[in-house]
Amino acid sequence: MTGGTGAVPLVDLAAAHTEVAAEVRAGFERVLARGGFVKGPEVAAFEREYADFTGTRHCVGAANGTDALELALRALDLPPGGGVVLPANTFVATAEAVLRAGLHPVLVDADPAHLLIDPARAADALPGAVALLPVHLNGQLAPMGPLLELADGRPVVEDAAQSQGARQHGRGAYGRIAATSFYPGKNLGAYGDAGAVLTDDPGLADAVRLIGDHGAREKYTHERVGLNSRMDALQAVVLRAKLRRLPAWNAARRAAAACYDALLGDVDGLTLPRTAPGNEHVWHLYAVRIDPGRDRDAVLAALHAAGIGAGVHYPVPVHLQPAFRFLGHREGAFPTAERAARELLTLPLYPQMTVAQQERVAEVLMKALRGAHG
Repeated sequence: MTGGTGAVPLVDLAAAHTEVAAEVRAGFERVLARGGFVKGPEVAAFEREYADFTGTRHCVGAANGTDALELALRALDLPPGGGVVLPANTFVATAEAVLRAGLHPVLVDADPAHLLIDPARAADALPGAVALLPVHLNGQLAPMGPLLELADGRPVVEDAAQSQGARQHGRGAYGRIAATSFYPGKNLGAYGDAGAVLTDDPGLADAVRLIGDHGAREKYTHERVGLNSRMDALQAVVLRAKLRRLPAWNAARRAAAACYDALLGDVDGLTLPRTAPGNEHVWHLYAVRIDPGRDRDAVLAALHAAGIGAGVHYPVPVHLQPAFRFLGHREGAFPTAERAARELLTLPLYPQMTVAQQERVAEVLMKALRGAHG
C-alpha cells in the first residue's frame, strides 16, 4: 500500500464546485438579470426535478433542513404536545424540529448492527405517540417495512437529510412526508443553507408551502400562523447543477466505500459499517467503529496530526445533551446509541476522492490503531 504523505480533507467541497462552476455561474447570471432572489422559476424548476429524482409527486423548498422537518410535522396538524418517536442517535436538529412543531420527542435506541432506529424499541414507545420519525442515517434508509407496520396508521415522517438518492427495495420514500437538508456537506449540498419537504399528498404539500410563507397564499392575507422558510433562487441554481451529477457522485461514493472495505476489512481493532438488507447505500458518511480496547479519541488525534480530516459525528446522543435534560433520561438509558457515540469515527469520503488518498487514510489509521491501546 502506497498512499503517499499528503493531507486528505474530510470533505472536498472545492472539488465538487470545480465540476459545476460554469453551470452555476451561468445560473447566477440568469437570476441576477431577472432580479428575483426568493422562490421564482429556478426554485420551481428544482422542486420539479428533485421530486422526479426521488419518485415523489411534490417537493417544496425550504430555508434549511431543520425548518423542512418542522414544516413537515406542522403540516400534519398533530395534537399539540403529542409524542413523536425518534432515535437517540441523530443530530439534535431532529429533536429540535419536533419541539418547534409543538410536539414532544420520545427517544428510542438503535439496532447494534446498523445503528438505525430499532423497530423493537420503537414498538415499546409507540403506545400513546402520535407519529413516528425514523432517521435515514449515514446514507441508508431505516427499516421502513417494519416501521410502517408498527405505525398502524400513525403518520411516518422521514428525516432524509443523509439519504439523497438512497433506495430500499427500489424505493426512495415510504412515509406520508419526508424532509431533507441541502447543507453544503450533504450528498446534494447547496452553497449555504437550504432544505425541502417531499410528499405524495397534495394537501400536505399545500400546507407546507403555506406555513413556510408566513401562512399566506397572497400578500398580507395570512390564513394561519406560519414562518419564513423559503428557498432562495441562488441555492436552487446550485442544487440543479449538482442534482444532474448526483447519480454519478453517489456511484463514486459507493466505489470509495467498497475500496475502504477492501483496505480495512482485516484490520484488528476496527469494525466497518454495514449495509442493511434491501438497502442501496449512498455513503453520506463512512463511519467505522474503534473497538473498546483502543482509544478512539487518540486515533482521531493521530489522524489529524497526519493531515487526515477524520471526524466524529454525534459524540453526545440527544438525551445527554444539556438542552434535552428535561426529557429525564440518564446515562445508560440508550446503551447502543451511547456506545456508538464513544466508538464511531468518520473517515474522509467524497465523490472526487482518489484511491491513493484512501490508501493514505488506511495507512495512517492502521498505524494509529497500533498505538492506541486503551
